[in-house]
This record gives sequence, C-alpha cells and structure tokens, in this order.
Amino acid sequence: MRLSYPQDPKLTTRLQLALLLIAAMACVATMLAGFVNGHGIGSVEFDFRHTWLFLTVAVGALAAIAVTWRIGSVARREARAAKSESVHLRRNLAAADAIIRAEPQVLVFWEQGQAVRIVSHTLASVPGLPEHHAEILRFGQWLESTSAHALKAALDKLFVNGRSFSIILKTIAGGIIEAEGRAAGGRAVLRLKEVSGYKLEIARIEDQHATLARDIRSSRALLNTLPMPVWLRGIDNRLIWVNAAYVQAVDAKSEIEVLEHQIELLEGRQRKSVSRMLAAGQTYRSRIHLVSGGERKAHDVVVLPVDGMTAGAAVDVTDIESVQGELERQSSAYDRTLDRVETAVAIFSPDHKLAFYNAAFAKLWSLDTDWLSSHPSDSVILDRLREIGVLEPVVNHRDWKAQVLGCYQTGTPFDDTWNLTDGRILHVMAEQRPDGGVTFLFADETERLALESRYNALIDVQRETLNSLKEGVAVFGTNGRLKLSNKAFCSIWQMQQKRLAELPHVGEVIAAAQTLHPDNNTWLRINRAVTAFLDERETFSGQMTRDDGVVVDYALMPLPDGATLMTFADVTDAKRAERALVERNEALVAADRLKTKIIGHISYELRTPLQTIIGFTELMADRAFGDLTGKQREYLADIMSSSNTLLAIINNIIDLATIDAGVLQLKPTPVGVRALIDAAILGIRERAVRNRLTIEIAVADEVDEFVADESRMRQVLYNLLSNAVGFSKINGTVQLACWSDNGTIIFRVEDDGVGIPKDRIGRIFERFESQSSGSEHRGAGLGLSIVKSLVELHGGTIEVFSEENRGTRVTIRLPEHPVTPASEGSAWLASGGRAA
Repeated sequence: MRLSYPQDPKLTTRLQLALLLIAAMACVATMLAGFVNGHGIGSVEFDFRHTWLFLTVAVGALAAIAVTWRIGSVARREARAAKSESVHLRRNLAAADAIIRAEPQVLVFWEQGQAVRIVSHTLASVPGLPEHHAEILRFGQWLESTSAHALKAALDKLFVNGRSFSIILKTIAGGIIEAEGRAAGGRAVLRLKEVSGYKLEIARIEDQHATLARDIRSSRALLNTLPMPVWLRGIDNRLIWVNAAYVQAVDAKSEIEVLEHQIELLEGRQRKSVSRMLAAGQTYRSRIHLVSGGERKAHDVVVLPVDGMTAGAAVDVTDIESVQGELERQSSAYDRTLDRVETAVAIFSPDHKLAFYNAAFAKLWSLDTDWLSSHPSDSVILDRLREIGVLEPVVNHRDWKAQVLGCYQTGTPFDDTWNLTDGRILHVMAEQRPDGGVTFLFADETERLALESRYNALIDVQRETLNSLKEGVAVFGTNGRLKLSNKAFCSIWQMQQKRLAELPHVGEVIAAAQTLHPDNNTWLRINRAVTAFLDERETFSGQMTRDDGVVVDYALMPLPDGATLMTFADVTDAKRAERALVERNEALVAADRLKTKIIGHISYELRTPLQTIIGFTELMADRAFGDLTGKQREYLADIMSSSNTLLAIINNIIDLATIDAGVLQLKPTPVGVRALIDAAILGIRERAVRNRLTIEIAVADEVDEFVADESRMRQVLYNLLSNAVGFSKINGTVQLACWSDNGTIIFRVEDDGVGIPKDRIGRIFERFESQSSGSEHRGAGLGLSIVKSLVELHGGTIEVFSEENRGTRVTIRLPEHPVTPASEGSAWLASGGRAA
C-alpha cells in the first residue's frame, strides 16, 4: 500500500511530530493497560517494583515526547527556511522564463541520458518555420537542402566536440533565421531566432551572392555548350572569359591560352568599329565575315556594354545566308511564276497594305503600277475601283466592303462572283495567311463560262448526233456502269431505252445482249476489257453473226479518262455487198491473169516472125543483093523502124510478164557508169540529132562504178532518155547527171519539154498509160512502168517532178552495193511485190 503525503514541507513536519506524539502516548497507554490487566490496581500483590517500572516507562515516554517536540521545532524552522527558498527559486524561475519568452526564439535542449526537449517556441513570424514541436526537429522538411545539411553538420560537431556555432539558415518558404549552438556540462542548447538588422542584410547579401554565383556558373556552363563564340572583356578591354566555341574558333588549345595570349577573334578593323559604337553608348550589331575554324564564314556579331565591361557573341549565319539566298531565289521564282499566270493575285500584309501583286492584277483593273508600288491599302483599292466605274454599284458600299475584308477578323475564306460593268465575270477568292495577311485571287471566268455554255451546247449537239447515227455507241465508266448510249445501240440489241437510262452494269447489258448472240467467249472478253484494271488496256474489234442472221461489227477502245467506248454497226447489207465485190474482184483478177498470160504468149509468138521480117529487111537493104530505088530504100527504112519499135514493145511486154511471174533474174556485176551512159546515149542519138536536141552529160569525178545488172540498167536509162527526147521541143536540151551520196548512186534525167499535167503525174507509171501531151511522141505506155519495176528490183527508188510546159525531172537512187542478192528480188516479187 502506497501512502500519499502533502507536498508542502511545513505541513509534512507538523504531521510527523503529531504522529510521533500519538505513538508515544499509545505506548504508555498500552503499558498501563497491560499492567492493570495483569495485576490490577487494587491488587494486594501490587508492589513497588512494578510501580517503578511504570514510572520509568512514563518518564521515558515523556522524554520521548519532549525529544519529539524538539525535533518538531527544528523541523518547523527548516520547513520555514525551505519555504522561503522555494519562493525565491520560483521567483527566479519565473524571471528566467519571462526573460526566455520575452525574445521570439526556439530553444531546443539536449541533456545526456534524457530525451530532447523544446523549451521555448515563440518564433512565429518566420515563413516556413513549423508550429508544432515535433516537426521542428525534422530539419530536412522545412529547411532548404543546403541549410539543412549545414545545420546537421554543425550539430554533429557540437555533440562530438562541443564546438559552438552561429549560422544563417533559409527555409523552403524563403524565411531567414539564425541558428546558435552552445554546449555546457553534457548539455547542448540550440537557439533559433529571427534575423534582423545587419545580419539580415548579410543573409540577404549571401543569398544573393549564392544566387548570382549559381546563375553565373549555370550561364557560363550554358554558354560553353553553345556552338557560337562568346567572350567577356574587363574594364581594361582585356578578355577575361571565353567559351569553348571561342577557343575552337581561334584554334587555341584551352581558355587559359586564349586569356594569356589575348587571342582575338575579330580583326583589328572590326574591333575599331566595335569600339566606336560602344564609345557612343550603343550596342554593336553587324553581319561580318570572320575566320572561324580555318574557314571564313559570315557571322552576326553582337557586342554590348555591361557596367564598364563588354560582352560579345558571334553567331554563324552561313547556313542562314544560304537559306535566305535560296528563299530569295525561290521567292523571286515564285513572283515570276505569279507574274506569268493569268489569275490576278494580290497579297496584303496584316496592316492591310498591298505587299505583292502580279502583272495580271494590274492588267485586270488597269491600275497604275507606280500607284500600286506605293503599297495602298485594300480599302483604298476598292474605293479606287468604285471611282473608275469598274465595279457594279451596290446599295451600301461600306457594308459591302466590310464583307469583302471580313476575313481579316473572322479568318473565314471569302468566295464570291463579281459582275463587272464591262461584262466580265470574276471569281473572287480571299483567304487569310498564317502571318495575318490576306491573299486575294481574281479569276476571270468570262471565257470559262462562255466555254462551258458552248460545251453544254456541244454536248447536246453531240448527243443528238449520236442519236442520229446508225452505228450503236455505248460508253462504260471505270465502275463498269453504262454512262452513255444512243438509239442505234438500243435498236441493234433490242433493248428498252428506259432500262438503259438507269445506267446498268456491263454485266446486265451483256446478259440482255446474249439472248441474241450467245457467244460466251466474245462477251467475256468485252466484260474483262471494261472492268479489268490493267496498265495497258487493249483495243480490239471483231464481228458477230447473230442467230437471226444479222452481222454486227463491234470495236472496243479505251478512253483517256478510264472509260471504255463500244461501237456496234449492223453490216448485214454491207457484208452481202462485200461478198459480191470479193467474188467480182476474184473474177477480175483471174481475167487479168488470163489477159497477161495471153499477151505474154502472143508476144512470144509474135517475136519470132518479127525477127524474121527484120532479118529479111536487112538483107533486102544490103547492096550485095542488088540496087534499090530511093523509094524502095525509104520503104525498107520505115519497115525496119516499125519492126524495131514493135520488137521493143514485145520485149517490154515479155519483161513485164517475167517480172509479174517473179522469175526475172538480175545479174549484178560491177558496172562502169560512163560506159553505161554512153551505151544508153547511143540508142537515142539519131532521134536527138533529128530533133536538133542538145544532150548535156555531167558525171561526178568520184563516181566510177557500182554493182547492178548492166543490161537492165542500160534499159532503164534508155527508156528515160527516150521519153525525155520524145517529149522535148525542137532545139531543146536534155540533161543527164550522175553522182554519189552516202553509198547511193543517183541518176537524174531532165528535159525542158512539154511537161506532165499535175492530174496525170500519179498515173505515169501505170501500164499502157500513154499521153502525147501535145508532142509527136507516141508509145505503148510501158517504158516508165518497166523502169520503176527494174529500179525497185535493184533496191532503189524513183521520183518524178514535172511542171506543165516547163519540163520533167526524173531522179533514180540506187545502192552502190545492194545488200539483197539478185535472186532475192525475184522471191520478193513472187511474194506479191508487183511493180506499179
């Protein structure tokens, strides 16, 4: 059992004395009671010994009481002294507490073996300082990291070494406090108080210094990473700091080397320009060329004064200059392009000023270019157009102008059509630019609308034209559906025009047409051509014979827009006529072959007796068989001439028959040009002399010989010269020229005779085509036909140029060395290459 005593010392001493007296009295009473109970007072045996004992005990008790009382008196005096001292101590404690609380501060007390205590917390005006005691000791939560680390380090030294400290701390909220630490006899005290006066100024200065130092370090670190040279100069105009790009630009090893040797990036002349600008209190800005990294490049240099010092930077703008140059070139090209377009273009800046216009704009409105170059506003331009009477009058010009220029504020594109007073129709479009300006486009739609009207009229005409055609037309689009058809298409395939107006698919059209012509292969090919997606679309045609006997020609052709055109023509009657014509042509060809065969056979039969006649005529003209009269000799000469002419005609007919049969064999050998010409001249000399003609021969020096059939070429030249002599006038001139050109031998025979009418030039190579053209020349009309055939057999060509009453020029071109052997010429003729 635990007893509780009063805490007052005076009361405690009194209580102890009272209890001691009570205990003594209790002892006496107990002894008397025991004595009385054991012997009784009235007992006979009561003797003196017991009485003495009783008295002794009583005296002892009284003595004890007296001692006890004395002790109580001493205790009371001590209690009074303790009370007086307690009052004094309380007064001192209250004074100390008042002194502590009189100053705003936080006192943290550490004592060895006891928990940390916060004695006082009267500091409430510092931002960021916790109000609760438990949070104050968590320094990292309310102090800046640097301040928290500094305080913890100082406390560690205080606890270990007893080293006092006084430091300035900064809270996260920006408050500033002073922390003082003291140690005494195993106790430690931390005092936090608000900083004021010069200490506050010092704290602010230190904070600003730390901030500035941090800013300088970060700024220099940032400047060191920049690719452009940056430098600082002191008051004495010497370099005091440069970044890494500056070191690299001047080809130095380090910043120290640059500063020691004062290596300059700017040239002396450029530094003087900078000094003049800075002396005038201005910032130097200029684009100059510097040698950076061993190359001379364009830089934008900026140097500005800073409190007696200077800071400079050089930005490499080589790429920017290249881009600006390219931009200017592109802009110039763009402007030139816009000047050549027919659409009028006007670009206005964000302040409504005319920034650009093309030639079409000035031409459209007939405005003075000098006035436009003064950059008038869009409102002024609209007013000018109204003044000159180009724009049609409106009810409210101001409201109309605000509507036109409304895209500046709303950003909504403007699109309208203007009818000008001169009859032109303009499509006006305006759209806001990214820079806030507006671009206006004025497209003259007059011609387009007129063309559209004419186009629609033309479409109507074409539609009526298609409907009037007997040929069925159908156009299928890229989706395979019918886009266009005419009445003939409906009639040929017996389809209802109302059904085709629904634009059915090609598959539906084919299904309807297959009832008349069930050829799946043909329709499948048409279906694929219409619906397939091919890089190269084919064009094909064919013919269908329907079950009802109708013959239809069809053709499929892809159109440029991806559509497909199908045409169908009922050629039943034409097919019948064609068959009749083919049969007739076959009969005519057979008759022609028979005619040629008969003529050739007759020619062979006539040549033998004719040669006999010629032979006997020559014998009769021989004086060895007797003399003849003049008349007889004249008759024999006529017989000889007619016989030779007839023999030549027969030989020509035989040659043509041989050529047509494809059995004429050329014998190519080296032929001398001059000998060939002499032999041809010999045959027509007498006729030329008789007609008093002059024959001019011109052979180039480089021409010697060529490969050909000599007899046939002699025949060619003879026939050409014979025609030239026959159609020449008396005392005329016949020219024969020969030269070579790039492996080709060229013969040209020219006369100044009657010429050939233009309507007959195309028929001069036809067989039996003979025209005198007013001359005395007569012939069977086979000479030029044989010439053309022989020249073509040699691989050459023949050209004829003639003017009536001015002569004829015939030119032959032959290869000097034919590539195709002579035998192949016959094969060529046998394959169908007949002479004209």
